[in-house]
Amino acid sequence: MRSYDDPCGVARALDAVGERWALLVVRELLLGPKRFRDLSRSLPGMSQNVLSQRLRELEAAGVVRRRRLGPPASTSVYELTEHGAELEAVVLALARWGSRRPVPPAGELSVDALVLALRTTFSAERAGDLSARVALRLGDDAFLARVDSGEFSIERGSGEADATLETDASTLRSLVFLGARLDDAAVTGDRGVVERFLGCFPRPST
Repeated sequence: MRSYDDPCGVARALDAVGERWALLVVRELLLGPKRFRDLSRSLPGMSQNVLSQRLRELEAAGVVRRRRLGPPASTSVYELTEHGAELEAVVLALARWGSRRPVPPAGELSVDALVLALRTTFSAERAGDLSARVALRLGDDAFLARVDSGEFSIERGSGEADATLETDASTLRSLVFLGARLDDAAVTGDRGVVERFLGCFPRPST
């Protein structure tokens, strides 16, 4: 790994996570462990060779670790270490800052990147007195989002919900940020809750 050879904390942080794609790998692991193939699928512009190299570098820096799952999975996953998980606030701050920059004409958000966008654009003012749990089913991924007292949280997994929204990441992005009609997605439970939920995420102004 290259080094800036600079004692500043910013430089030392960039020594660990400043290579291209490194922070996007961290982004994809913020919501939990992933297999190599899942990471590769979420970062389609990154070759598998580069992904392998970044994972080795992040492991060497103590940001990521590899763990073997027992039966019946019997496979290896990558996850953030405690040290790596501390980057969450950094990644969220970068996402908020970057959300005000021009959107590239091509490219799609990964599921985890979309969830990150929900976290960084949530508006307590828009939510008002909404108190609800909304299950999001995005293909093979499931999340449970909670809005209560002007606070928003979302985690991977399922649970009891007031409503369920089933769609794909691209359609959810259009529903939230581009004003698409809810008719393009499947809703079970309280449709009014889903409509209010989708209105809690204003698109950042540039």
